[in-house]
Amino acid sequence: MSFNTFGHLFRVTTFGESHGVALGCVVDGCPPRIPLTAQDIQAELDRRRPGQSRFTTQRQEPDAVKILSGVFRDEDSGQDVTTGTPIALLIENVDQRSKDYSAIRDKYRPGHAGYTYDVKYGLHDYRGGGRASARETAARVAAGAIARKVVPGLVVRGALVQMGPHRIDRANWDWDEVARNPFFCPDAKAAKFFEDYLDGVRKAGSSIGAVIEIVAEGVPAGLGAPVYAKLDAELAGALMGINAVKGVEIGDGFAAASLSGEDNADEMRVGNDGRPRFLSNHAGGILGGIATGQPVVARFAVKPTSSILAPRKTVTRHGEEADVVTTGRHDPCVGIRAVPVGEAMVACVIADHYLRHRGQVGDSAAWPFSKPKA
Repeated sequence: MSFNTFGHLFRVTTFGESHGVALGCVVDGCPPRIPLTAQDIQAELDRRRPGQSRFTTQRQEPDAVKILSGVFRDEDSGQDVTTGTPIALLIENVDQRSKDYSAIRDKYRPGHAGYTYDVKYGLHDYRGGGRASARETAARVAAGAIARKVVPGLVVRGALVQMGPHRIDRANWDWDEVARNPFFCPDAKAAKFFEDYLDGVRKAGSSIGAVIEIVAEGVPAGLGAPVYAKLDAELAGALMGINAVKGVEIGDGFAAASLSGEDNADEMRVGNDGRPRFLSNHAGGILGGIATGQPVVARFAVKPTSSILAPRKTVTRHGEEADVVTTGRHDPCVGIRAVPVGEAMVACVIADHYLRHRGQVGDSAAWPFSKPKA
């Protein structure tokens, strides 16, 4: 299998399977002298870690990260800092139960990648889906913790804004609420509703999808490129690359199709600091593939988990018709734990573009520009 690396200057290569010995990543291109400890990475992994509530898989993985390379003690500051060399991170698997999948080893789960892996490679890891498992995303979250440190002042936050057909009330949005409930939900009233709603889904042995919104603040104006390296295009590609994601939108996204030109235009004035001040952000902080300096806003849709108790019609890898029922430990809504994964992918893309921008043009152009002399 190839194509396990993403990024250009800030490059991340992930490895490992759901039921393998371990998973992890190698981050290459991180600038030197950035303070970094295992605790910095662990804080993000703990947000994604399974088994923290009845609303996620009960697989008990501590997701304890080990930094194998790329960090050294700075004698002047006394801190562990990056060296500029590859940073290798390892996360051991300790609670695999591969026997849960023995009954379906030859049966394809409808909606899962078993058939496509098999038809491409001639084999597939039936133990939790191998690389197609959401477990693979732990390595991305670890890399994202490093990426957050690359861009000065960057803040990336995410929230669950829809579960099944039920959307939050944006008038109730409170970022502090995201950490208070098991759904990463910014609306306390909606989070309370989701408890009973997802309990019903879980007890029925079914699953449901979700929509996640990621907001990146402190993104410097000028990141991105106008044609083949558009910031929004590469954000969309990174988010679509998360397992189970089936749709991405930037800013107003598909809703922009129903707006008039007057309503969609993000009008501008000069702010008190002499910088442009946008009166709205329908574009999601990106125009022509280049960051405006406003918050970058992206949403992505996560499909329902494929592993459910209801019998589904399928075929075996030997060409026989069959029914399949998936037992074991699974997320009734995999979109919940996708929040820190989405944050990580956005952070990695922005860090990569920050380094590419710095390498090509150095500092951003000084704005406003002087008027030509008469």
